Amino acid sequence: MNASAMDDVRRAVDVAIAKNRGEPGPLLEILHAVQDQLGCVPPEAVPPIAAALNLTRAEVHGVVSFYHHFRSTPVGRTHVQLCRAEACHAMRARELEAHAKEVLGVEVGETTHDGRVTLDAVYCLGNCACAPAIMVNGELHGRMTPARFDELAREWNAPA
Repeated sequence: MNASAMDDVRRAVDVAIAKNRGEPGPLLEILHAVQDQLGCVPPEAVPPIAAALNLTRAEVHGVVSFYHHFRSTPVGRTHVQLCRAEACHAMRARELEAHAKEVLGVEVGETTHDGRVTLDAVYCLGNCACAPAIMVNGELHGRMTPARFDELAREWNAPA
């Protein structure tokens, strides 16, 4: 990471810590703030967060790596989240996932080689009545089919 990027990380961490230091159990809020600012919680952010909260780097890293929401690398310009919860699973979400992986040429948790699209799994989007569901850059789409996925993928200028 170059010096300018490291400065950006340090600034984001300092702002998040200053805002949340007095709160009880501020780690999650700080991690959310850093990710909101940088698009991820880069490994370089872990030591200053740990030091500020009197935690070990392992404890902070453990939280970042445990929760699916946190990422240590930024997502692509288009972030596709596929629901894997029971209702979506019952409505053929696994087939939709297989189709999405084939169309995008990535596995779940990966970003396309050109950095355009990141494919992730989530475990409930709260749209069970309209399963299967996906979220694209924060926009919820229900009753998703492979054909509808292809239409969306064309909008992202991804191969479909």
